[in-house]
Amino acid sequence: MRRPPASGPDGGSGTALPDSVLADVMRDTGASVGLLYMLPSAEGVLRLVLEGGVSQQIAAPWVRIPLDSAIPVAEAVRDRRLVWVGGQEDVARRYPRVGIVLPYDFKLAAAPIAGGDTVWGGIVLLWPAGHPPELSAAERRTIDACCRRAAALLRQAAADGHPPQPPEEPVLLPVPQPGEADPAQAAAALDFTARLPVGCCALDLDGRLTFINPAGAELVGTDAGSLLGNRPWDVLPWLRDPLYEDRYRAAVVSREPTSFTARRPPDTWLLFRLYPGHSGISVHITPAEAPAGAPDAPPGATPGALDEPDGPADATATRRPQPSEPIGAMALYHLMHLATALAKAVDVHQVVDLAADQIVPAFGPKALALLTVREGRLHVTGHRGHSAGLMVRSDDEPLTSDTPAVRAVATGTPAFFPTFADLRSAYPPAVHQDRMAAWAFLPLIVSGRPVGSLVLAYDAPCAFPPAERALLTSLAGLIAQALDRARLYDAKHALAHSLQTGLLPRALPHIRGLDAAARYRPASHGIDIGGDFYDLIRCSHGTAAVAIGDVQGHDTTAAALMGQMRTAVRAHAAVGSSPGDVLARTNRLMTDLDTGLFASCLIAHVDLSRHRARLASAGHPPALLRHPDGRTDTLNVPPGLLLGIDADADYPTTDVPLPPGAVLALYTDGLVETPGTDIAEAIESLARRLAAAQDESLGALADALLDHAERSAPRNDDIALLLIRIRPHSSG
Repeated sequence: MRRPPASGPDGGSGTALPDSVLADVMRDTGASVGLLYMLPSAEGVLRLVLEGGVSQQIAAPWVRIPLDSAIPVAEAVRDRRLVWVGGQEDVARRYPRVGIVLPYDFKLAAAPIAGGDTVWGGIVLLWPAGHPPELSAAERRTIDACCRRAAALLRQAAADGHPPQPPEEPVLLPVPQPGEADPAQAAAALDFTARLPVGCCALDLDGRLTFINPAGAELVGTDAGSLLGNRPWDVLPWLRDPLYEDRYRAAVVSREPTSFTARRPPDTWLLFRLYPGHSGISVHITPAEAPAGAPDAPPGATPGALDEPDGPADATATRRPQPSEPIGAMALYHLMHLATALAKAVDVHQVVDLAADQIVPAFGPKALALLTVREGRLHVTGHRGHSAGLMVRSDDEPLTSDTPAVRAVATGTPAFFPTFADLRSAYPPAVHQDRMAAWAFLPLIVSGRPVGSLVLAYDAPCAFPPAERALLTSLAGLIAQALDRARLYDAKHALAHSLQTGLLPRALPHIRGLDAAARYRPASHGIDIGGDFYDLIRCSHGTAAVAIGDVQGHDTTAAALMGQMRTAVRAHAAVGSSPGDVLARTNRLMTDLDTGLFASCLIAHVDLSRHRARLASAGHPPALLRHPDGRTDTLNVPPGLLLGIDADADYPTTDVPLPPGAVLALYTDGLVETPGTDIAEAIESLARRLAAAQDESLGALADALLDHAERSAPRNDDIALLLIRIRPHSSG
């Protein structure tokens, strides 16, 4: 893994976070694995920036985690609380997506990195299954101190004018070393292992062999030179059964000893015992009896075993993979992870992001482009790792052109080019426009219908053995299905957006002496339509009414009722009815409609000449009033019943001063309500942000309040916000 330039004397990620932030908490809590994430302000995705105790391959599915994922660290950040997972059964029950990819026994803690009203990211720590069933008080204090330290560093970087940004790739912490070895002891240790009649070898956390003694090399039937620096299952065909690679993954993640028995052709059975630690895995190799029921047939009958001449392998020879060569365990787990992730993808943007987030780090390509068919042409829908200029030149290709991407769509056949020479041979007009060295062009087909093409590019020549071709073709099939579903969703979303736009005011009316600004943000789930509304209503000379409301639900029924409710409020308020009367009449309409839905609403009637406002509430969050001197009050108007419950409900009206220059803020509960957060505290936090913004225009202030809410915690509900201010020296 590439390491970005260090940010401090003790090394770092270039993000104002030194390596020691993660290394210290792992050491002090005894955690075997640590992952530290940042949450960039402009993204709803956690980005892995530091990792320790685990290989890049195993961590690859978790490099980017959407905040709405059912993943422990995403939940910790959303709810701003520590999440504890007590073992394999707990993982399977609460986080099945994690359990599919990591079906091992371990304990896990995830905690948010937060300070004040800002969530900067999160941290994940893993312990072996032997850890006590709960975190100790000391461990909780250590994790909390780590999160506070990280938040302080990130906050200081932002204050210094250097907003922290994640590196392109996560930084892997160096493995702690015991210190410089005594040469005499090292030589004695080598002599000791050389004299052993049994095999022993060492793997690093990435699965690469760093040492093997003579007996071990003899037992596996090859020389040490061909093994060192490689993963054993990449060199020895008879170890390519995914089961064996899975035992290595289990040892790294769970830190528990494990073992397996394998047959070295033609008939030598070997027992491998794996003993994991913080710096790698020690492996003990001994001859073994054939397992009960083991076949006496040729080696090909053993799952994952391939025929191979007995004796040392030629390290310089290029072995041509056979069609029966199995896909590795790591790739299978990555494939399952991508499948479960794509099942949750809603729109095309999410499909593109998930495909790029999973395929680029997990499957080897350095760049990816997703192209979709639209109106007889192939359009670039999303990409990762390619230059914008190249994507512009590749966009809008007619389906009549002869290019690898178009041909993949037209024929439904994938094409693989191990080198540029191979690509040029198949397509003589091809021009080498990037620094890539190998390409795969995969058709995206759904029920025989082409929907696009997936283009993968590699920075080194790639042989594309049959197993890898099959794997990449499966990836394309998963993406095609998800893309087809997402395009249908996007069509529904466009219809819903048009409906929502039609129900909300296109623009606020201009009322002399009054400034106003409004914002609406749809929920992050569903079809992005709901029952939140706002309105500014011109009344008699020198008066106006403002209203905000929230109808239960996020569907077209809620939206339709919201439209009726807004019409009723507007009609009654425009003729000068008091806020309490407007709510009472609207309430009777809603109970008569008998939709089974309820709504909250807050109305304020503003007298610009008298500088006063009368307010009434139907179970709605209280308005905020920022005085000209910055002091901000919560206007706790007596709340009446929600609309639609009792036709005879009463809604009292409260009169408050509204001096020139004061800001009245009305909002729906989506701005302040999140799981695990006390709503009163959230309203107080919003009031503090309103008080702190003295010199902003109302439009800028509205944006700042939305940004404050979204940075403090992810929002899963619609948000409507309406701000008004009587201009100084206004008399109506």
